[in-house]
Amino acid sequence: MRNLTVFGAVAAAALVALPVAAQDTPAIPGVTAPPMRAEDLVTLPRLGAPAVNAAGTMAVYSVTITDPATLKRAPQHYLLDLAKPGAAPTALTLPIRASDLAFGADGALYFLSGEHPDAAAPQRTRVWRAVLAKDGTLAAPQVVAEPQHAEIAGFKLAPSGTAIAVWGEISRDCPTFGCADAAPKHLPGPGTGRLYDAEDGFVRHWDRWASPGTHNRIFTFPLVDGVAQGEGVPADGLDPATGITADSPTLPFGGAEEIAFAPDGKTLYFTARLSNAAEPTSTNLDIYAADLSGAAPKLLTGGNQATDSAPVPSPDGRYLAWLAMARPTYEADKLAVQLLDLTTGQQRNLTKDVDLSFASLAWSADGKHLIATAQKVLDTPAFNIDPATGKVTELGLMAGNEAHIANIVPLPGGRALFTRDSLGNPAELYLSDGMGQARPLTDVATTRMGGLASIVTRRFSFKGAGGDTVWGQITRLADQTGPIPALLYIHGGPQGSYNDSWSNRWNPRVTASQGYAVISIDFHGSTGYGQAFTDAINKDWGGGPLEDLQKGLDAALALDTQIDGTRACAMGASYGGYMINWIAGQWADRFKCLVNHNGLFDNRAFAHSTEELWFPHWDFGGSYEDAAETYEKWNPANHVDKWKTPMLVVLGEKDFRVPYTQGLGAFTILRQRGIPAQLLVFPDENHWVLGAKNSLQWHDTVFAWLDRWLKAEQSE
Repeated sequence: MRNLTVFGAVAAAALVALPVAAQDTPAIPGVTAPPMRAEDLVTLPRLGAPAVNAAGTMAVYSVTITDPATLKRAPQHYLLDLAKPGAAPTALTLPIRASDLAFGADGALYFLSGEHPDAAAPQRTRVWRAVLAKDGTLAAPQVVAEPQHAEIAGFKLAPSGTAIAVWGEISRDCPTFGCADAAPKHLPGPGTGRLYDAEDGFVRHWDRWASPGTHNRIFTFPLVDGVAQGEGVPADGLDPATGITADSPTLPFGGAEEIAFAPDGKTLYFTARLSNAAEPTSTNLDIYAADLSGAAPKLLTGGNQATDSAPVPSPDGRYLAWLAMARPTYEADKLAVQLLDLTTGQQRNLTKDVDLSFASLAWSADGKHLIATAQKVLDTPAFNIDPATGKVTELGLMAGNEAHIANIVPLPGGRALFTRDSLGNPAELYLSDGMGQARPLTDVATTRMGGLASIVTRRFSFKGAGGDTVWGQITRLADQTGPIPALLYIHGGPQGSYNDSWSNRWNPRVTASQGYAVISIDFHGSTGYGQAFTDAINKDWGGGPLEDLQKGLDAALALDTQIDGTRACAMGASYGGYMINWIAGQWADRFKCLVNHNGLFDNRAFAHSTEELWFPHWDFGGSYEDAAETYEKWNPANHVDKWKTPMLVVLGEKDFRVPYTQGLGAFTILRQRGIPAQLLVFPDENHWVLGAKNSLQWHDTVFAWLDRWLKAEQSE
């Protein structure tokens, strides 16, 4: 286990390296290299997931580039010859903006685009195909699928090359991919009012109001010479009375990982969430099999009322593996690997005796093993799973330095392509031969990061609530000399982790580069430490987790004596924002300032206004009416009489998970009590801040707030 890591060494010449603007940040004692700024974070090139051809010899990947002047973003695409060690990536030139690049069985590249080479063509999203020459050049793209009355949100190709699945928002009454006369039933007119019925599913979800009767739906098309044929066949069944009414991929975050063709292209496996009155209280995602005829799909996971997702058929088509939870209504339950023999009907839980929750799943190219990733303490390594015995073996793809491994694509010959990122560096692409130590293939951002002041991240553990071992991390500039003000980072979820991974939001490296020591604690409820540790926060939101944070902060200060514990602020989002509100009433004298981003303030109001009701029902033991005592026991609104610490409140008006009125409630109390406070409202953001300009404003505001309370004493 690695405890000390320094990030920032200069690597080889960058594939994509934007110039770093002149630094205008104040001098930091001991630091000579330019510290990372918010502008650097926002404009760093961002690597996407790779796609590989069937032979495993060629890969394509996309890099999102942000213009430093306009902050507009655009993708650049690259081709990489995996059969030639050391081969340099080749830039691909397309006449239209493309996304979701994938290799077809014919070796051509398929992609989505909302543009058209002909400016006079109707504006709509289409699937395109471009033949790839041996020298890496692309022929002029041709349309693969072009529905007339709906937008394509994504597609999946059959390994056989005989079919394509596309999905988008389609009325359940439409037998084809879109209908010219489809009318939203929740807009009866004559005014602009939206009318919902209690029998419908979600009224609003994540960041948008629902459209009952319109769903994410998958349609399959025969593929002949790279062109989709006919008007499409619905995977959910032509007849709504015998088929299913559901969203697939599931909303709001489901994608291509929830859909898979059988190797022969004759069956489509997909994950779906049924749409009905029970939807806001249910985590029951199921896997179905469609035979591409338009008949009702076959339910494969009806025996499990919890989540089933991420279906992956074996290369020979005999087995179907997927990830499944066991406890209904619990969204953070352990994800185990299920295996179904499609010939005999026998189903087994391969990892029932392994205390790991798997996040991704794929078959090895020869079909002899499953390759999966799972959090383990502060890393996310890869594992080999034997489908015969269920034996789980950790792979050494980045032995001792796994950090966060993702997007694994097993290749023929026992190789694997994947991305790896860490607290110190964004994602780069790696190739492993024989599932052993991997080598880097790209330098998308590493060299640019190497020109900035290095950080050091130190892992530590201590005895937390109940005497359990709790882990934390200290991230600070490597060369900075003390005294260094402290920031306590509190993660959301609450079943989450500040593990060793890169983030474009709440990034410890950019925050530490402002001259702070960032301390993060994986309190009870965090993931990566076994399911019992994750479950421990249930009905105990303000108990064990607060004790862990208190003891963890003390442990960090004892470990690094350069950190000035008398100048400390705490900050968190979502559950982390809840904890900020809880700290304001329970630990009021500890911090100079607080930052609360989209945090829960009044548990009762939250329980009656959030959209995914299964979440509070599980974490607090039922609805508010059934478990009012627990809701009120941990309700920050009940302790505002003790609030005294200055607080910055940030909220997004499109946040339906923690409605923005929660932030307004906290800000109202701060004003009424005469406590120094600021309110930052983003009318166009949801639970997260995603826009480039908004991200800059968020960082500028947060950093100014921290400087106001933590750095004033240094200048005096």
